[in-house]
Amino acid sequence: MRLLITTPDTIVADLSDIAAVRAEDESGEFGIRPRHAEFVTALVPSVLGWRRADGGESYCAVRGGLLTVTGGQAVSVATREAVPGDDLAALEALVRERMSAKAAEAASAHGRAEQLRLEAIRQIVGYLRPRARLGDRG
Repeated sequence: MRLLITTPDTIVADLSDIAAVRAEDESGEFGIRPRHAEFVTALVPSVLGWRRADGGESYCAVRGGLLTVTGGQAVSVATREAVPGDDLAALEALVRERMSAKAAEAASAHGRAEQLRLEAIRQIVGYLRPRARLGDRG
């Protein structure tokens, strides 16, 4: 079976020797094997797992997305963000690290936006003061 995982920026995985895929949608975790019926579902943020024909397992953390099974032989996942890995514990640590960095970046951006908003208010208040418009001639 073929597995294709893509983000808007890149092809994360394009594998052709897949024996089984595990994923998760709103209804819970499910499995896909060769000859699976045509299928489309919206994934929740989760870890996608697959077993290769040689028995090895790999994983990919996805931030939601769309999973499609076509012709019983192709599984495609389109997601906004994907982090692949062969070791589940290492993948978890990497995802936590990225989430923490993104949270810090978002907090910093929020702080900058708040500073801009306050400066805009100061400018408006200064403009609306009668003395400021008359050049402080009072």
